[in-house]
Amino acid sequence: MVAIAYSVAFEGVEARLVEVQCSVAPGMPGFAIVGLPDKAVSEARERVRAAFGALSVALPNKRVTVNLSPADLPKEGSHFDLPIALAVLAALEVIPADELARCVCLGELALDGRLVAVAGALPAAMAAAEDDRALICPRPCGAEAAWVGSVPVLAPVTLREAVDHLTDRSPLARAQPGVIADRPVGTCLSHVKGQERAKRALEIAAAGRHHLLMVGPPGAGKSMLAACLPGLLPPLDPAGALETSMIHSLAGVLEEGGISRRPPLREPHHTASMAAIVGGGRGAKPGEISLAHNGVLFLDEFPEFARPVLETLRQPIETGEVVVARANAHIRYPCRFLLVAAANPCRCGYLADAARACNRAPVCGGDYLGRISGPLMDRFDLRIEVPAVSFLDLELPSGGETSAMVAERVAAARAVQARRFAGDPRIRTNAEAGSAILDEIAQPDQQGRDLIVKASEKLGLTARGYHRILRAARTIADLDGSEAVRVNHLAEAISYRLPFVAGG
Repeated sequence: MVAIAYSVAFEGVEARLVEVQCSVAPGMPGFAIVGLPDKAVSEARERVRAAFGALSVALPNKRVTVNLSPADLPKEGSHFDLPIALAVLAALEVIPADELARCVCLGELALDGRLVAVAGALPAAMAAAEDDRALICPRPCGAEAAWVGSVPVLAPVTLREAVDHLTDRSPLARAQPGVIADRPVGTCLSHVKGQERAKRALEIAAAGRHHLLMVGPPGAGKSMLAACLPGLLPPLDPAGALETSMIHSLAGVLEEGGISRRPPLREPHHTASMAAIVGGGRGAKPGEISLAHNGVLFLDEFPEFARPVLETLRQPIETGEVVVARANAHIRYPCRFLLVAAANPCRCGYLADAARACNRAPVCGGDYLGRISGPLMDRFDLRIEVPAVSFLDLELPSGGETSAMVAERVAAARAVQARRFAGDPRIRTNAEAGSAILDEIAQPDQQGRDLIVKASEKLGLTARGYHRILRAARTIADLDGSEAVRVNHLAEAISYRLPFVAGG
């Protein structure tokens, strides 16, 4: 007899249905798994044997063959344990094969029959819903998968509970979605003393999703400013929250099945590898730029990152997606993130302080920031210097605008952009507007054109730099409540493109 269960194989954030076919036939006793299984899938044989012992079920003295179809699709991960075990039980007529065929299953088996949580329950639930099937997954994954409300999600604790449900001895209740996680918003902007220009740049960056580079000496508050940014961003809409959560589910970092509507903040260390940043490694997992999708990617000590790692950011910044290419697959991940980078002006950090700078100043500044290539530097819409805060400023009490007050203006500007780009789902903010659209929405008047011509001659603007000035100016106008881009908006946008003192 041949029985069929269904599971999934992951290709990026997509989950492809896999038929788990089991045949129990006369012949030399054995248990074989075929269909391009990896080591974890092949080892399922022993986990299934041990789990069957907890059910008091023994494998027959026959040839048991499990085929994972399509056979040319690589199968990776321990989540195939549960569908393999259930397919074998259906082939042995312990559970009804027709009931099993109406479900998609995933879960790792412990040796005592418990079901262990696995990554990817949310994309698996989406695949099950598209194929009009129920989902059976371990109890810890149930709250996560239940967010896809159009599919029944059953979350047993053990293999025995799954068998009892399929045989109708003890039906399981449908799993309920987890709570909406309310992550802390980070540092309040009112706690940052001084740095008014940097605060303004944060507001513009949040309003239009403009990439921001901050350069300043150690202790100037660059990391503190970056920590304020998530609190300025509007909450994710339901589609964006689900899209981001699917990536986090695939990476196994979704906490307790809770989906958060707060934009994520990712802060990888400068020693992170290329696979950690852009994705790859075993199974071509998503990297930090994809985990920051719809949120903020903060790269502190920016010039200290490996040069090849920095250069790989150039294309994802432009396209909003990254393709992890491998010999047998090309995996595509979304990565529409807001990049915030921080750097010291030189290696010692005190270039502007003659008493503390090294004897190589100012050459050391040009060498240090020169690690950031021109094409990558050109992709920052906003580039600001963050000076050291004086002791007198530190003695002042906390005050000024709170993050909530600035977030209101950011939300109003984002609402204007949502109406502006309502007809094009590929564009959500001003930072994503193409040159043709900018000609319509950010066309400067004659006075503004004259200013841009002068700035272009002095700064040597590239075409990309010109368009990034227009995008930033459009966002500044939106924050100002202006329909037109005026010369003062352009002047402020240009001021964020000025070169750094030390060759930036």
